[in-house]
Amino acid sequence: MNHDVFITCAVTGSGQSHKKSHLVPITPAQIADACIEAARAGAAIAHVHVRDPETGAPSRDPALYREVVERVRSSDVDVVLNLTAGMGGDIVLGSAEAPLPLSPQSDIVGATERLVHVEELLPEICTLDCGTMNFAEADYVMTNTPGTLRAMAARIQAAGVRPEIEVFDTGHLWLAKTLVDEGLIDDPVMIQLCMGIPYGAPSDPNSLMAMVNNIPPGWVYSMFSIGRMQIPYAAQAVLAGGNVRVGLEDNIWLDRGVLARNGDLVERAATILTNMGCRILGPAEVREKLKLTRR
Repeated sequence: MNHDVFITCAVTGSGQSHKKSHLVPITPAQIADACIEAARAGAAIAHVHVRDPETGAPSRDPALYREVVERVRSSDVDVVLNLTAGMGGDIVLGSAEAPLPLSPQSDIVGATERLVHVEELLPEICTLDCGTMNFAEADYVMTNTPGTLRAMAARIQAAGVRPEIEVFDTGHLWLAKTLVDEGLIDDPVMIQLCMGIPYGAPSDPNSLMAMVNNIPPGWVYSMFSIGRMQIPYAAQAVLAGGNVRVGLEDNIWLDRGVLARNGDLVERAATILTNMGCRILGPAEVREKLKLTRR
């Protein structure tokens, strides 16, 4: 069991959750406020996507990231910022019978373009989705080739940013080990086990522990599951030796029929962890643990 735990709050994500809950932040001001709210509730790390302020659709616009980052950094609340670098790897096939040409919904760009906002804003952490995966949608593929990931890892390393390796299945963990062995990711290695997302690793304990038992010694790991399993995973994570992620990216409900705010989910997780005898780490302790460079 991990008794010294940090909480990450993924405040908005890139899915269609904003159509299901009016509490999902959309504008840069709302996203920044959500980061601050999560930090006040006990989250040491805020994981950030941005959205088109008019439509709520996912976006890669560096100007939107810049506004979020500037608002958070100029506030009186300390929180470690973790910007996604997962956007730009989306392939949507035309159909099952006519996969080409790709659907206009596709958003596939090179490694350099995927990291423009990271290299400009220099967050303490950014994500590196360590593999390609089918999601539940019929013709959508999250695409992260080994070549692209090597190029991205090298640029992240050169920028002095800590990558959070997103692991959705066992093969992704294998690839993460390869990148570390090749010297593209520095110690301490940080990974996020992403459970219950179709069609990656399911959120059952056996699948989780199959990956946990293959994490090399010294790596720092966190984990989450989506939907109604998010809160139970706050307990599951620390029992498995890890840290905790919650937030509206992965789950919009606090209780049955009760929509959550990010702060509500962080508070619920913190209560569970405290009642289990855990100590919640603050941002300064997380920076020391992960050897982060604060800007």
